[in-house]
Order: sequence, then C-alpha cells, then structure tokens
Amino acid sequence: MTITDALAARAFLLRATEPPAPAVSAFVVAHGPVEAVERIRSGAAPQAVLQEICNRQPRIVEDLAAIDAGRFRLLTPDDPDWPHGGFHSLSEHGLGAPLGLWVRGNAGLAESTCAAVSVVGSRAATGYGEHVAKTLGMDLSRSGVTVLASGAYGIDGHAHCGALLGPTPPIAVLACGVDVAYPQGHARLLDSVAHNGLLISEYPFGTRPTRPRFAARGRLLAALGVATVVVEAGLRSGAVAVAYTAAALGVASTAFPARSPPPHRPA
Repeated sequence: MTITDALAARAFLLRATEPPAPAVSAFVVAHGPVEAVERIRSGAAPQAVLQEICNRQPRIVEDLAAIDAGRFRLLTPDDPDWPHGGFHSLSEHGLGAPLGLWVRGNAGLAESTCAAVSVVGSRAATGYGEHVAKTLGMDLSRSGVTVLASGAYGIDGHAHCGALLGPTPPIAVLACGVDVAYPQGHARLLDSVAHNGLLISEYPFGTRPTRPRFAARGRLLAALGVATVVVEAGLRSGAVAVAYTAAALGVASTAFPARSPPPHRPA
C-alpha cells in the first residue's frame, strides 16, 4: 500500500508506534508525515526513530474505512481542532507530542481545552473522595470548565459523573481504543461522555489497555488541562505521576487531603 495522504500517514504511524514516541514525533515535524513514513518503511530513518517502531507494515485499511464511514475522527496537527498549546509543551520537554488522536464524539477539542481541568485520583477511592470528585466535576462544568479525566473507577469516573450534571461537555482520555469500553463497568458512562463530549486516544480502535499505556495516557491528561487536581491518591499512584508531569510542563496542580471530613461537633 502506497501512502500519499497525510491523514493515512498519521494513521499508519499510530499503528506502527507505541506512544510516547518522541523521536518519531520530531522526525515527522522535520520531514512531514508522508516522507517520514516512506523513510521508516524503507529503513532509511535514523536509528532512534526506527527503535520506536513496533511494526513497519501495519494494516490501516480498516482505520481509513472507519474514518470515511464517520465512525471515528482522526485529529492531526493540521486540523483546526488540534490543541497545539499543551502538546507543544510535551515536545519541548521530550515527552512526545501525540502523532494524532482518535476521537469519538462531536465536541471541539481545541475549544473544550481552552478552559479545562484534569481531575484525577485513586481507583480505590474512599466514599468521601468520590463525593468530592463528583461535586468538583459538577461545579467545574457549571462554571463552564471542561472536566478531563480517564473514565476509570474511583475518582476519575465520579468526576465525569459530576461533569455530566452540568452543561459543559467532559472529555475522557483513554489508554485504549475509543471503541473499547474500559473499564467494562463504565461502558454506559463512557457512552454518555462520548454523546455529550469526547472520548480521545492515541490508540487505534480495537486496542486494549496495558500498564504502559496508562502511563503514556497520563502525559496527555497533564498537557491538556490548564490545571490538574488530584482528589485522592496513594504516593505511587498514576494520578500523582500526572501531577508531577503537569508541574514539569508548568501546569498548576493541587491535591485535596486524602482524609474524611472532621465529625460534626454541636456548638
């Protein structure tokens, strides 16, 4: 298959790499996606680039057919809906800007992330933490702020539930394809987010989540928000890693105390 179209080249690269792929990302910026793919397929790219390639000949026929059928969108840096600001900071810090984003939903990504806050935290959250996350999500949405979260159990899912009670479309950043319901117990929640806002992912449809993909997804959560809030998390939690990444990118971050409210004492 000869690739002469920039969108097809991006689809190829998203199948060929395992994000983050900073060397490939920089190579595409330097040469353009079509020429970059030609050099990668022929083995003429620099070794640092080739080391980030998992498959030099991935099949993308189904991906392009899904785009043509309107099942999903593939956003690229050439699209006016691309959020350049946050992703530029990823490149500056060597964290690898995404080569493209698979999108399910009709909200505008660039507009939605002009005022967006990433709300993250533990999957094994306390009832109090879940209450705080849901209330925060609702308050942000009612204030016109987009809630960014992962759609996972615990804090992230409750933040999305709260956001859906307000008027501002939420965004779920996934570590799997936008057609994959993960976690399965949040299938209806993710459908609601897609219907009202957006599901976005670097991973082509059908891709299952893995531990490295959770970590890679965290940098997108950190980059897309103007602030990051950790509601409740353990010291080794992926949510804390998101906050550290946000801080490295110059994004404001804060954390709620991971404890229950004090008992009420009558006056």
